Formats: sequence, structure tokens, C-alpha cells
Amino acid sequence: MTLIVPTRIDAVDQLAEEGITVTVEPPEAGTATPAVELAILNLMPDKPVTETQLLRLLSGTGLPVRVTLLRPRDHVSKTTPEAYLKEHYRTHDEVADRRFDALVVTGAAVELLPFEQVTYWDELRGIIDWAQENVTSAQYVCWGAQAALYHRYGIPKYRLPAKLFGNFPNRLTDPSSPLLAGFEPVVAVPQSRHTENLRADFEKTGELEILVESPEAGVHIAVGRGGRELYVSGHPEYDTDTLLRQFRRDQAKGADIALPANYFPNDDPSATPVENWREPGRIFYRNWLRGLTRDGVPLAEIVAEKSGV
Repeated sequence: MTLIVPTRIDAVDQLAEEGITVTVEPPEAGTATPAVELAILNLMPDKPVTETQLLRLLSGTGLPVRVTLLRPRDHVSKTTPEAYLKEHYRTHDEVADRRFDALVVTGAAVELLPFEQVTYWDELRGIIDWAQENVTSAQYVCWGAQAALYHRYGIPKYRLPAKLFGNFPNRLTDPSSPLLAGFEPVVAVPQSRHTENLRADFEKTGELEILVESPEAGVHIAVGRGGRELYVSGHPEYDTDTLLRQFRRDQAKGADIALPANYFPNDDPSATPVENWREPGRIFYRNWLRGLTRDGVPLAEIVAEKSGV
């Protein structure tokens, strides 16, 4: 199904080479194509890379999805040119009067900072609060999940003795969840982080359900508010070579970095990396969006009826 963006971001051409259609439909073009309305608050340093990764996952939902890209209002990116951001991104202030079917808040390269020291912390807290009333379902990823868990439930993050880095097997703790329909009992999930949340803190809230977890990497997916909030610690959107590029980057900086776990066959960094997480990621995103409703009516039915799908 078609992915729809308002401007010609870099992902349009990249995904076209992979056979994935991304349509550019400016807001002023007239009658909008019926679609799932999804916003991405992209906090990652290299925004075009993250856009492409997330749109690739969204392409497997079987529904047309209109994507609105958001960024923090006052944060100055050190890696993505300001001209690119001004052309393709909006701030929350510009869309605060809209309702969205879904929201994705990505991770960010601020993991070791206290939350209160992040320059856009107050703005992010406002967006999380806004989403409770104006977004049907919000998915918070990696540091985005840690930030939302801290703001919503007071769940702290804890620094790990060494970077959690690799491709970890996870088990389903609630295979009956519609979000996990079509999953194998064990799924692979890439992780790349220096901090963690503890299972015990999830349990203390009495409001969060853990769906997927790993004995090595901890909680991967938890949900709250009847599935309206998703907290995802790992990165099913990663490219096959993302962990490899991170490994080489950290090596070049002289960091004490171990080989990513369960990634290189026989731990041989010259071998082609294992990639076994992308298909479960597509399934998860498909289950998520196809399970949403508008005014009690399944979103998939509304979009199909209006678009003739």
C-alpha cells in the first residue's frame, strides 16, 4: 500500500529502489487520500536514515499511511542540515490542533543525560500529555520509551555496566495479544543502549503489561492504557548493517566496544551479519495499525471504504 508524505524526503527515492511506493502529496493538493494519519517525532541524529527505516516497516501494514514528520521546536541538530529540517519537518505547535491515529517517538542520542537536562524535555513532556487526548495510539521507542515511562509512571532508567549491544532473542510473555499475532514464540530484536528499565518497576505501576522480553536484554515491549501506549526498547527498524556501522564508529572513536552479540556468524566481523528481526518488525507494525479504531470503527475498514481498497 502507498505511503504518503507531504514533501520529497530522501526516503522516497531510496525506497523506490526497493520497490516500495512513497507518494508525495502536499497538504494544499486538494482532497487528501484516505489514509492512516501517523506522526513521527524523529529525535535521532541522522533523521533521513531513521525516516527510511520506519517507512520501510510501515510499508508492510497493508494500509495507506500518511506520515507527518515532527522535530523539537528549539533543538539545533548537529547532524541533519537545518535546511532539510525546515523543508520536511514541522514542530508540534504546528499540528497541535490535529488528531492522529498513531504517533511514533524515536530514540535519541541523549541517553546518558538526566531527563531534566535534555534541552527539549519540557516540550517532550507536553507532547506526551497531548498524545493522551489527541492520538489513538502512541509508540515510544528506545530512549523515547524511557522518557515516556519516566514522565508517565516515574520509572527510572539505570546505567548498565557495559553497552547492551547486539541481536537478542526475546520470548512472548502474552502470545494471545493481538499485537503479537503471527509471531514465532521467540523473536530477534536488535539493541544498542547504555541504560535499562527494570521489570520490577513496570510491575509496580499495576498499569503496564509486558508482552515481549529477553533474559539478556530485559523488557522489549510493554503496553499501557489498553494498548493505547506502546513502550518498545529495541530497534526492529534497524538496517542489516546498522549494528556493524555502530561497531565501526565506536571502534574509530577508541571506545571499549565488544562485538555485537548474536550478529556476526561465529563472531567473525568480516562475515555478513545476521538479519532476522525485520519481518517480525513488519508484523508488529501491521498488527498495531490494523488494530486501531476511529470512533469505535476499525481503522482498516474506514480507510478501505473511503479509498476503495
